[in-house]
Amino acid sequence: MSADRASLRRALERGEEEGGPIEFKTRLTRDTHLADGRMESLAAQLRHRVLSGDGEATYVVGVDDDGAIAGISPEAFSESMDVLSLLAEEADAHIEDVETWGIQRDDAADGLVGLATLREGAMLDQAEDDDHVVVGTAGHVDHGKSTLVGTLVTGERDDGQGGTRSFLDVQPHEVERGLSADLSYAVYGFDDEDGPVRMDNPDRKTDRARVVREADRLVSFVDTVGHEPWLRTTIRGLVGQKLDYGMLVVAADDGPTKTTREHLGILLATELPTMVAITKVDAVDDERVEAVEDEVEAMLREVGETPLPVARHGVDAAIEEIGTTVPILRTSAVSGAGLDDLDTLFEALPKRESDADAPFRMYVDRSYSVTGVGAVASGTVNAGTVEAGDELLLGPMADGRFREVEVRSIEMHYHRVDQASAGQIVGIALKGVEEAELERGMALLPRDADPEAVREFEAEVVVLNHPTKIGEGYEPVVHLETLSEAAIFKPEGGRLLPGDNGRTRIRFKFRPYLIEEGQRFVFREGQSKGVGTVRSIETD
Repeated sequence: MSADRASLRRALERGEEEGGPIEFKTRLTRDTHLADGRMESLAAQLRHRVLSGDGEATYVVGVDDDGAIAGISPEAFSESMDVLSLLAEEADAHIEDVETWGIQRDDAADGLVGLATLREGAMLDQAEDDDHVVVGTAGHVDHGKSTLVGTLVTGERDDGQGGTRSFLDVQPHEVERGLSADLSYAVYGFDDEDGPVRMDNPDRKTDRARVVREADRLVSFVDTVGHEPWLRTTIRGLVGQKLDYGMLVVAADDGPTKTTREHLGILLATELPTMVAITKVDAVDDERVEAVEDEVEAMLREVGETPLPVARHGVDAAIEEIGTTVPILRTSAVSGAGLDDLDTLFEALPKRESDADAPFRMYVDRSYSVTGVGAVASGTVNAGTVEAGDELLLGPMADGRFREVEVRSIEMHYHRVDQASAGQIVGIALKGVEEAELERGMALLPRDADPEAVREFEAEVVVLNHPTKIGEGYEPVVHLETLSEAAIFKPEGGRLLPGDNGRTRIRFKFRPYLIEEGQRFVFREGQSKGVGTVRSIETD
C-alpha cells in the first residue's frame, strides 16, 4: 500500500471495534439500507460510532467486514455516499471529507475504496447568510493583488517576494511563474466577539472549512488576473460573479497603468461599489506615496468618480460613503500598513441587496469531476436558494434544450453545506450529467422553471474604445454572467462611433444561452471595448 494511502492503511489496521469509531461497509444502497426500520438502525449505529470517536467517525466503504479490500464500481460508491449522507443527517452528523483510491478488482474492472470522515453536528446552515460579502480584486500584473489578499486571509506578513499569494486557490503552474492565469478564491471572516478569523494553514482545505464554520461574517475574494493576455478572464471574474464590492490595486512603485484604467472602467461599468488599495507603500518614500495617491485621485475624477483618501478622512467615512465615493487606502503586505483599516472596512461593509427570495439561478463558471461524486458545477449563486436533493434544470445545451439534474451535495470553500443562497460561491455536485457535458455559461434553474434558450437579443450599448466605427457584422466577444461568446452586432442606423450610446441587435455566433432583460455585459475585440444592457430578447 503506497504512502498516499496511509489514512486507509491506519483505518484497516485498527479495524472495527465494538464501541469504536470505525465502520467497514462493502457498499450502501437505497433499496436495502434506507428501507423501513433499517435506516433508523443504521443511523443509530452511525451516531454511536461518532460519539465513540469524540465527535468523529470513519466509514471505510468498499471493504468487507473483515477489512479485506473488495472495491466497488464508481456508480456504487456514489450511491453509497448518498446513502451515508442521509444516514448522517438522521444521526445529527455530516460527512466532512472523503478520500478515494482506485483498485484493480478480480473481474478486471476498475473499482474504488473510500474513507469518509464524519463529524458530529448538522452541515453548516447557510440559508440566512446575509453577512457573506464577496469582493472582486483587479489591477495590473505585479501590483500585489494576490499578495495583499493572501496576507489578509492569513494575517501573515509577506516576505517581500509575494510569498503569501501562494495561499490562494491557484494552479501549480501559476505558483511556479508567480502570475495568476485564472480566477482564484480565498476567504476569511470575523467573529462577533473575537475579531478576524483567519486561516492558520492555507494549504489545508479543512482550514478554509474551519473559517466558514467559525466566522459570524465571511469575506470571500475573487482574485482576478492582472496580465493583459488574460483580460477576458478578469472580465469574467468581474462580470460573471455576484460581487458586492470591487477592490482595485495600484502599486506605489509603479502607479496607475493602462491596465489599471481598463480594470477601473470594467468595475464602474458593472456599477460595482469600488475601493482602491495602494500597495507596496513600504517600498517607496512618503513623497512617492503622495504622488501616486494624487494620480489615483486624478484618474477617478477623469471618469466622474469622487475619491475619498482614507489617510485624510478616516475609515469610518469610507464605510459610510463607499458607492457614492471611491475610498483610497495605503497598504503594505510586508509592513502591515493599512491592513487594520481593510479589516475594519470588510467587517463593517453591508451586504448588497440580495435576490435570496427570487427563484434559484446560478451560472456555471467552472466544472470538474470528483471521484465517487461525479460532475461538479462551480459558480456564484445569482438568486434564490438551493438545497441538497433539489431537482434542477441545466442548460441550455448546444441544441437549446435543458437537462434535468439533481443536486447531490453542495460545498462552499471545502465545507459541506446543506443549502446555499444568493451571493455565495459554491460547488454543486450534480446527478444526471457528465462533467464533459458541463460548459461555462450554462445556467442552473428550478425544475419547474420554463426557460427558453436565447440566440439573439437587442441591447443598449456604450462604446468605450474603438479605432474607427462599429458597423454591421462587427464580431466581438460578449461577456455576460459567466459566458464568453463570439457575437455578431447589427447596430441601429448602421454604425456606432467611439463614445456613442446606441441600440444594436446581437446574435451569438455558435450557440444559445439563458439571457434575461436587464442583464449587464461587456464586449471586447482587440483594443475595442464597450458595455451594454440587454433590453429585449428573441428565443429560438
